[in-house]
Amino acid sequence: MSKPLFVVRGGGDLATGVVWRLHRAGWATIVTELALPLTVRRTVSVSTAVLQGSVDVQGMPARLASSPERAHELALSGIVAVLVSPGLPEVPADVVIDARLAKRNIDTTTDDADLVIGLGPGFQAGVDCHVVVETLRGHDLGRVLWSGCAAPDTGVPGNIGGQTTNRVLRASTAGTVSWSVAIGDRVRTDQALGQVGGAAVTAPFDGVVRGLIAPATPVSRGLKIGDVDPRCSPSACHQISDKALAVGGGVLEAVLTDQARRA
Repeated sequence: MSKPLFVVRGGGDLATGVVWRLHRAGWATIVTELALPLTVRRTVSVSTAVLQGSVDVQGMPARLASSPERAHELALSGIVAVLVSPGLPEVPADVVIDARLAKRNIDTTTDDADLVIGLGPGFQAGVDCHVVVETLRGHDLGRVLWSGCAAPDTGVPGNIGGQTTNRVLRASTAGTVSWSVAIGDRVRTDQALGQVGGAAVTAPFDGVVRGLIAPATPVSRGLKIGDVDPRCSPSACHQISDKALAVGGGVLEAVLTDQARRA
């Protein structure tokens, strides 16, 4: 497995940190995504290619593929291929990484590839995947677990600039999203940011808009639709997070450890 083909299930910002690490290592990668991605941090997510056709994240090109065969070609050429698929693409994968962060195992099994990696809660190493990488901020972030499970979901977003739950924007009702601001804009407390189904979405505090779900996306009540960063650094909106890079480092460790065991 000196030149493995990776399939990453999910193309959100945390998954993109993993993909970026793999791409920097020179490994061919295919990402599978929904036809209507629910990604919030779209400026640093390869899932954006689904809606735009292509995206560049910190020098890493990602392009929407029209078929599994085209995805394979792109991946082997050094471009991250993004494939709309409800499951795994019909190409041979040496490593499968479930980065959908569903907090549960939807359909991943150890039969999906020679090495199957689950990110965060919902997976048990040795049962429904070979290895788990911790995604909870704190002392164990990015830790590789060859047995057992990641920490359970706390339901509380990570602390950024002293803000946790407040920094996350959620839909107060079901409907279609529209925005009057853009990612990277500075906003003030109670400023109107947009609306969902006619219900206003306002800024919880002074800060910078870190993420917004794509305009015109239909959402359910309670769904995460945005993120405001109190640190007021617009440039950070275009950088992969420390958390995503730490998890990506854990994935690299897992892959290299597995390769060493097989050598």
